[in-house]
Amino acid sequence: MPKLTGKIALVTGGNSGIGFAIAKQFIQEGASVIITARRKSQLDQAVKELGEKATAFVADVSKPEELSSLYEMIQDKFGRLDIIAANAGTGEFQPLGEITEESYYRTFDTNVKGVIFTVQKALPILSSSASIIIIGSTVSVSGTPAFSVYSASKSAVRNLVRSWVIDLKGRGIRINVLSPGVTETPGLLGLAESGKEEELLSSFASQIPLGRVAKPKEMATVAVFLASDDASYINGVELFVDGGMVQV
Repeated sequence: MPKLTGKIALVTGGNSGIGFAIAKQFIQEGASVIITARRKSQLDQAVKELGEKATAFVADVSKPEELSSLYEMIQDKFGRLDIIAANAGTGEFQPLGEITEESYYRTFDTNVKGVIFTVQKALPILSSSASIIIIGSTVSVSGTPAFSVYSASKSAVRNLVRSWVIDLKGRGIRINVLSPGVTETPGLLGLAESGKEEELLSSFASQIPLGRVAKPKEMATVAVFLASDDASYINGVELFVDGGMVQV
C-alpha cells in the first residue's frame, strides 16, 4: 500500500537533486506535491517529468511575501497541507579571511530565514498530524574547510527544530531533520572540473564507511518514512543518512 495516499505535500527547492527525488517519491507513494524554485523554466521541466500530481510555484524562500503567496495558492487549491520538506538551500566555499557579507546573507537568508518562514507561514493550513521535514546536512556536526558559514546555517536549523517541537506541543505536528551525507546531485558534480566528476565521487567515497556516495533516491525514501505514519512517534530528531561518514 502507498504510504502517503491522499496527502498534500510541499517540497521547496523541488526542481532538482534531492528535492526532486523527494517530490518524485512522494508522488509514487500517493501524495499530491507542490514544488517550488526560483526559476520557472526549471520548475516547468520538473513538473513535466513528475506528472499530473505535481504543481509548480515560483518562489524564493528567502522572501516571506512570496511564501505568503505560495500558501494562499495551496489553501485555495488544496485546502490544507500535510507534509513539508524544506529542502531549498544554498552555500558557497569561502575560507575564513575571505568570507563576504553578501555571501553570509545569501546563505543565512535562504537556509535559516527561509526555513523559519517556510514553517511559520504554513502553520495556519497544516493538518493535525502533519509532518515537517527540514533538510539539514552532516556539516551541522562536523567541520568542513572553507564551508563554515553553510555549516553554521545547518547547525542553526537543527537547533530551531529542538525548540519548535516544544512550541508545537499539543498540535500533533511532528518536525524532524533529515541530514544527508555526500549525495550524487547536479550541485555536487558541479563542484568538479569538467571530466573529473568520477574522481570527485571517488574522493568522497574513500571517506565513507559504506565506500560510496548516496543516490538522491536514498534520501527520498527516508523522507517518505519521516512523512508517513511509520514515523508517528519520531519527533525532534536529526536523522543522518550518510553511510556512516560522521559516525566514526
